[in-house]
Amino acid sequence: MGLFDGALGDVAGSLLGGQGGDAQQVVGGLLKQFGGQGSANGLLAAAMTLVQQQGGLEGLVQKFQAGGLGDVVQSWVGTGANAALSGDQLEKVLGHDAVVSAASQAGVSPAQAKDGLASVLPELVNQFTPGGSMPANSGALVNTVLGMLRG
Repeated sequence: MGLFDGALGDVAGSLLGGQGGDAQQVVGGLLKQFGGQGSANGLLAAAMTLVQQQGGLEGLVQKFQAGGLGDVVQSWVGTGANAALSGDQLEKVLGHDAVVSAASQAGVSPAQAKDGLASVLPELVNQFTPGGSMPANSGALVNTVLGMLRG
């Protein structure tokens, strides 16, 4: 799997009522996994903000489906391997303004943001959709994690 295996899965599991430690500690571990500072932390928070701005996990999935990448996004939700996403595909679906906004939030260039987000978003969706389906409380889950990251 990808970059966020383990730590993000624990966050999702604990917030979804599954097993896992204190969510604050898990998010701290996730941030530590990415070096504890700099663009990695900013990119993670920017990705979560982007998901929220797209209408949560459901809105993000719908946007990718409408953008002709339904098979790609369904692989992230499903239980199999995640299909790859390019930065250009991400920008085409979400728009240049969303990429620029995420770049500004993360403190990176738009090119770095779109490539970074193209790597982060599939794993975020994958980890937040255990068992291959959207959790009933996905909006609350996104808001809780985003609140901890901004914390």
